Amino acid sequence: MPPKRGLFFAGNAGRTSLKQDLWERPFVAEQKASTSIEAVESGLAAQGYIASRQIATAVYLSQQIEKPILVEGPAGVGKTELAKAIAAWRGMKMIRLQCYEGLDEAKALYEWKYAKQLLYTQILKDKLGEVLGGAQTLHDALNQLHDFGDVFFSKEFVEPRPLLQALEQPGGCVLLIDEIDKSDAEFESLLLEILSDFQVTIPELGTVAAITPPTVILTSNSERDLGDALKRRCLHLHIGFPEQRLEERIVESRVSGISQALRRQMVGFIHEIRSLDLKKLPSVSETIDWARVLVLLQASELDTDIVKDTLNVLLKYEADIEAATPQVTTFIAKAARSNVFG
Repeated sequence: MPPKRGLFFAGNAGRTSLKQDLWERPFVAEQKASTSIEAVESGLAAQGYIASRQIATAVYLSQQIEKPILVEGPAGVGKTELAKAIAAWRGMKMIRLQCYEGLDEAKALYEWKYAKQLLYTQILKDKLGEVLGGAQTLHDALNQLHDFGDVFFSKEFVEPRPLLQALEQPGGCVLLIDEIDKSDAEFESLLLEILSDFQVTIPELGTVAAITPPTVILTSNSERDLGDALKRRCLHLHIGFPEQRLEERIVESRVSGISQALRRQMVGFIHEIRSLDLKKLPSVSETIDWARVLVLLQASELDTDIVKDTLNVLLKYEADIEAATPQVTTFIAKAARSNVFG
């Protein structure tokens, strides 16, 4: 009979390390877990996410050794979409924690249901006579109140936030900790126990651990350096701008109605644009948006006018548009030549 899954509470002492349990028990494949790197590639592709071999390998290893993935790279290259695709492929719920400056335990992990505690306090006040009716001395009354007071800091009064919600999923889930680099360095310390042992310690309750560890994906745009302690607990994956053939496959999977010739030409043009010294280079998300715009405008090939009219879809700063505009004709010609000889 398979082990019973769910959430369990334990005291701070006398508990076997969950990390030790994970390494000592044999790996059991989930119904939709990967059996090979190729299975990961095809599974993600079925959800519209075209993964490179490096991405598929990281996802495969993460599942096999139950270790979080720290995904770094510029904005718009598919870091968040990777977590969504994994959840959709494996048929799991995705829980997202969006990081920001000032994020704390109350918003990320848990907080107490103060309104419910106040309500119960009022009920206790109304029933105080009945509760203490059997007390013969002040000492007996205090002891009864002390025992009763522990109820107010029990699981029933806990409001779970995303991190605790992820541990509470009996069948596991995908936990996306998005843009961890936007949070404060102190917030990383809160994550260490979860990332290493898939558990968290709540002072009033003890240790809360998930028997089914969540699949954890952390993303970072590298706005600040992350701590070594956090990085040590994760597999590292850098997603940069894809090579041209892969980006063409991504466009093909995400944009219907675009011809192969136009797809090759526009991706080639974007790769030329990325050679410029711009404030923000166009990422994969801009590539997909531009492909949809070109289809909407019924373009069969790139020309100077249509590129200049839609350059604001690719570039998000006026200074970048001004820097790229003089190169449009040259880049179109280069992209056309690569299309012919590619």
